Amino acid sequence: MEIREMLIDDYDEVYAMWLTTSRRALSRADERPQMERYLRRNAGMSQVAVTDGRIVGTVLAGHDGRRGFIHHMAVLPEYRRKGIGHKLAKRAIEKIKEEGIDKTHIFCYQNNETGQSFWKDFGFEKRDDVYVYSYDNRKI
Repeated sequence: MEIREMLIDDYDEVYAMWLTTSRRALSRADERPQMERYLRRNAGMSQVAVTDGRIVGTVLAGHDGRRGFIHHMAVLPEYRRKGIGHKLAKRAIEKIKEEGIDKTHIFCYQNNETGQSFWKDFGFEKRDDVYVYSYDNRKI
């Protein structure tokens, strides 16, 4: 297995994987033009895991200058429990740290018990002191 930088040329294969693993988390922000902008802005931080020429895992990662963020961490079901997710998360966090960012956040759905367990085991701490509010900028 190889872990390498995610490129926009990987988009179709990565998006197809997300449809299998992360469908409920997908939005217009995950369309190709937005993903191209995100990868360019956060060059080198997002990663893919490749086995036999096939993308089997991905982590979308970046930062806002103050905090790091992990989005769409996913591994195909048949490749789970082999350490791929851990390696992807570690690489993403290392890339964020190289940018001088001291903290990384992950958004995890409340009913995603597998994800919650993964991030807790990895060392992330669940916060109970903040809520996430979202605003649709298309309203303006």
